[in-house]
Amino acid sequence: MSSDIDLNQFIDGGDGISTIRTSEVFGGDNFRGWNGIRYKAGLSAKNTSAQKLSMNVATVAPGAIAYAHIHDGFELMLYILQGSVRHIYGENLEHTIDNVAGDFIYIEPGVPHEVYNLSDSEPVMAVVARSDASEWQNIIAHPSDARTRDGVHE
Repeated sequence: MSSDIDLNQFIDGGDGISTIRTSEVFGGDNFRGWNGIRYKAGLSAKNTSAQKLSMNVATVAPGAIAYAHIHDGFELMLYILQGSVRHIYGENLEHTIDNVAGDFIYIEPGVPHEVYNLSDSEPVMAVVARSDASEWQNIIAHPSDARTRDGVHE
């Protein structure tokens, strides 16, 4: 899985409107990854003239964790398409909220959070919209017990 793929190859249109036809992109597969999350091509500054927005479909594999992190200076909204997910959040990861397919989620800038797929058999799939066109550039790793337990260093 590579995060260095030229995303311009998936753009249809241009001159003001850019489209990605997800069903045509690698058969709709997830092929880019970051921090335990896989992504489809999506739209961002990498393949559009976007300056303040990006949007993807993200997948967290069954039983997987997206280790604690912070969105530095940007907002994020999710719509859960499939599965059930737990966010552990707060400065010391002291709060918990569970979400299922059909839920909308908003994450404020600067809030530490860790994402757990609650199923051992079903992936979590979500539409992810960010107020940051760079996608992952402004995400900062945050310490967590899971990260330490699993020996992840960033």
